[in-house]
Amino acid sequence: MRIVVLSQNPNLYSTKRLIEAGEKKGHEMIIIDHTKCNLVIEKKNPTIVYKGKEIKDIDGVIPRIGASVTFFGTAVVRQFEMMKVFSATESQALVRSRDKLRSLQILSRAGLGLPKTVFTNYSKDVGQVVDGVGGAPLVIKLLEGTQGLGVVLADNKNSAESILEAFNGLQARVIAQEFIKEAGGADIRVFIVDGVVVGAMKRQGKEGEFRSNLHRGGSANVIELTDEEENAALKAAKAMGLGIAGVDLLQSSRGPLILEVNSSPGLEGIETATGKNIANYIIKYVERNA
Repeated sequence: MRIVVLSQNPNLYSTKRLIEAGEKKGHEMIIIDHTKCNLVIEKKNPTIVYKGKEIKDIDGVIPRIGASVTFFGTAVVRQFEMMKVFSATESQALVRSRDKLRSLQILSRAGLGLPKTVFTNYSKDVGQVVDGVGGAPLVIKLLEGTQGLGVVLADNKNSAESILEAFNGLQARVIAQEFIKEAGGADIRVFIVDGVVVGAMKRQGKEGEFRSNLHRGGSANVIELTDEEENAALKAAKAMGLGIAGVDLLQSSRGPLILEVNSSPGLEGIETATGKNIANYIIKYVERNA
């Protein structure tokens, strides 16, 4: 099979592992920088031109689209789909997952547990927003933030109101979210491929840090999920329509709460923590469907 990995950087751990896993199984693995593709849209003949050559005879595509290039990256995935190429992550699911507000609405409609969240259209009544999530402390998140960037913990109502006013003044879209104290600065990343949990790890924030992202210096250990946690993660991935998903959840006194569903979850943290060959699961997924 000829499998394309859409990635801007061939040296990234996840990209290298996917190439390695695919080649080990005898596939021709091709890295394409989606930001450098030209999309030719023509009646019944959609094509993609990369480095002056038309891309042909591709069996499957694995998108690794960065958040900053979601718009164009999704267009490239959609073009592959129009060319009848199987995509490990569907273009529509990719768009849904990158819109934090839309994601939360989809997860809420699916009946999943979530931290209480408030979104407004630059409301001047910031005190009401703070009260809406149960008061301080609370978490304020930029809608476009990734890897823990643009996420702020406000310890008291005054600081929360000041932060919200500052973001509003910058015309930056944010959501205010209930702070789950009992989570203790930790969350769980559940890695799902084709409706099956293939790995799970508990990420703990470093001392004095409420964000558990590994990019922020957090640590990760393998964890055995409860039935409730596994079911919630699987239901979240299904609701978002994602064949490959990294579901982040918090352990709370009222059960698992979904934080986010990531459509391009990194492989390094989960493979290191679990010792599993997650890249191989993804290649098998493409093999079954392409």
